Formats: sequence, C-alpha cells, structure tokens
Amino acid sequence: MLKGKLKLPEAARRAFPDRLGSLVMGFDDKDDENGGSDLVFGSGEELETFQPNGFGLDRESDEDEEHKPSDDSDLRIRQRSDKDGASSVSVSEIIAADEKRSDIAFELSQKEINLEKLQRLASLGLPDGGGLRATAWKLLLGYLPASRDLWEKELTENRLKYAKLKEELLLSPAEYTRRKTEALDAMEQDVDSPADGPLTRQEISQEDHPLSLGKASAWHKYFQDTEIAEQIDRDLQRTHPDLKFFSGDSSLSRKNREAMRSILLLFAKLNPAIRYVQGMNEVLAPIYYIFSTDTDEQNAENAEADSFCCFVRLLSDSVDHFCQQLDNSSVGIHSTLSRLVELLKANDEELWRHLEFTTKVNPQFYAFRWITLLLTQEFNFHSIMRIWDTLLSNTFGVQEMLLRVCCAMLLCIKSRLLSGDFAANLKLLQHYPEINIEHLLQVAQDLSPDTSSFRLSM
Repeated sequence: MLKGKLKLPEAARRAFPDRLGSLVMGFDDKDDENGGSDLVFGSGEELETFQPNGFGLDRESDEDEEHKPSDDSDLRIRQRSDKDGASSVSVSEIIAADEKRSDIAFELSQKEINLEKLQRLASLGLPDGGGLRATAWKLLLGYLPASRDLWEKELTENRLKYAKLKEELLLSPAEYTRRKTEALDAMEQDVDSPADGPLTRQEISQEDHPLSLGKASAWHKYFQDTEIAEQIDRDLQRTHPDLKFFSGDSSLSRKNREAMRSILLLFAKLNPAIRYVQGMNEVLAPIYYIFSTDTDEQNAENAEADSFCCFVRLLSDSVDHFCQQLDNSSVGIHSTLSRLVELLKANDEELWRHLEFTTKVNPQFYAFRWITLLLTQEFNFHSIMRIWDTLLSNTFGVQEMLLRVCCAMLLCIKSRLLSGDFAANLKLLQHYPEINIEHLLQVAQDLSPDTSSFRLSM
C-alpha cells in the first residue's frame, strides 16, 4: 500500500525538473536484441522456471547459470500452473508461439521500425527469453527511436548522462569533494606547482561542513536522503520475496537490489517535489528484470541506466495519481477512479449498481492499488509482464488500457460479486483470484470505449 502521498508544487505539471526532463529527452534508444535465440519451449528459461504460485526465477546467484540452457529443454514442454490455468501446451500453440517470435524478431530487425505494427504484435503478447521483450518495451516507451541507425549513438550518450548524474548526486559530499579537490590539485600541478614545499591546509566552507545545520548544506541534504534510502532498502527487501533474482543473500540478488536502490534514490533526488513513495519499487521491478536478463550482454550490463529512463517515462504517465494536492483535480486519482466507475457503468450497469448502491464497495478500497501500482500486486510475475505487453502497446497510453483491464477484472468475476456482500466483495477484490490472463485481456480489448475520452501519450 502506498504511504506518504506525493506533493507537486504546480497542479498542471507532471513535475519533472528540467534536469530530469533533459535527461529523459535524450534517452531515446536501445541496442539491438538477439531476438530468435530460443523457442518458447526450447532453452527458454522462463518457461522452465514456472512455479505454481508465480514466476519462479529460482536460479542461483551465478550469472553464468542465468543463460545456461537445460540439457533436455528441447525434449519437453513443461506444464504451466500459473494464473493462465493452461494444463499443457498444444502443438498448435507451439507453432503459433514460434510464428509470433519470428514476426516480432523480423520487425525488430528492420532498419526503420514500424511502431504501429510493433504495437499490434506486442498487444498480443511478447515471447519470453531472447531479449525481444526488452527491445520492444524500450521502443514502446519511446526510449528507442524507430530508426536503428540512431540506437548506438543515443544509448551511449544517455548511459553516460546517467553515470554522470549518479556520480554527482549519489556520492557522499566528502567523496565528491575529495574527487573534485584531487582534480583541481592535478590541474594546479600541471600549471606551475613546486615539487617540494609545506603542506597547505584546505579550507572547508560552512555548506561543506558535516555539522552544518543550514538547509543549503550538502551534508544536510545528504542526511535527508539517507532516510529515503533506508525506506527504499526496506521496500526492496520485500520486493518479490519468492524470486531469487530480487531476494536472498546471493551476489546476484544483492547486485540487483543495489542497482534498483540507485535508480529509486536518484529519481527521488532529481524530483524533490515527488521524492520516493512506497510501491515505486514494485513498478520498477518488471522493467529492471527484463532489461538485466537481456541476452545482449552490453544491454544487460547497462540495465540500470536503461531502467532508470524507462521507469521515469512509465511513471510520468501516472505521477499525478500520487499527488495529494491533485487528488480532486481532473488529473488526480479520484478522477481516474471515477472514469473506471463510468467505464463499468457503460459496459455492465447491473454490476455497477450492485457495487455502487447495494454493497457500496468504494473503488478506492481496491482500485487505488490496481491503478497506482499498475497491477503489480494482483498477479504473479509472469502474468504482470504479459499484461504490461498490452498496457505499453496501447496507442492511447498506458492509463487508458489500464482502466480497461481494471474494468475487465470486475466483469470477469461478476457472478461472485453479485452474490457477495460488502465484506465478501472487498476481500475478493483485494485478493484477486486466479484467472486466464489472455481471456482477461481480450475482455478488456472488447469493452466499449471510455466515455471520458481519456487519452495520454507516452
């Protein structure tokens, strides 16, 4: 559950400082993906590691093991017992999955990417493994331009920008001052500095003193950031505790948490009006996982920088939901919840009346979390990635499709909701049951349009 609402100084702005804005504007690329390395049932690691209760990435910490195919993976098709509910994979499904992978790999290999075609393909689900989803998500989020010729140049420049920001803003004042002093000393020695002579004592300004209480003090800001960092650390320890990629004491999980910590802390420092809000770690997790497990080694090594920019882009589409000052505005969370209610009313008035008047289950009791955390708390990890394929590929923006999926979630359990009272329905909606994800997304696609004509561009 989110704590501490975000506060923005200007009601009409998405409140990203110029510094962050310029960084994001420059971030528009992504390296090529090694698309067709595996079939869905080949050495596809995700398929091999499905667990009954989620996407069990239960690999050991050795990074070499992450991309090591199973010896007999080509000889078997594992049953999937996740929320899709499929008992086995048929031959026709295997062929269809192979064709889908080939179509997406072909589209991503073009010199000029057809974004509309990619959106259509991605909305039907991107294949696991092979790095195709990583490249597709970066294109869908606008991080990569449509022209492949621009990818390498843009990626190099923007990864360097991230590294520079990280060095400047995440170093302690003492370390930053030490490095700056060393650089200045080196310059002075190059100009005209005697080889021998008495040592000189360095003056420390009031702003640079660790005991300074001034709000302009670098140390004062550093200690404030330490409190945020501690909150981030606590949340990261709770991020998908069933997945070894994120949790545990392995070198891999510690490395991943440290990278995510830097991303979230840098976001907070660059956005003092927004800072960090509990739950942002859950939104970051799918992005960082997909990028860091890219089969392209260079892309995987730069997953932190790429994840930071895509996280900012994704969050910018819904940041107003976290601002308490905007709760009752046209862009606030209450307005979005109202649009969900109107969408439900337009598609099933009977269910709308039951929830609105009979049981009086306020959507804020359940849909607030659905919307602000992009459904990351309602489904297993594998299902989240499949849902996000559809969310990110929506022409009108993530939020428009998100409302459709939320409405579909209500429609898919209509009979249970109609037979339940307030307590039963609240429990059901706060602990959403297992469901066929493909059916859910199809219901969402088939809904009547949102009468509010709510559209957001990425």
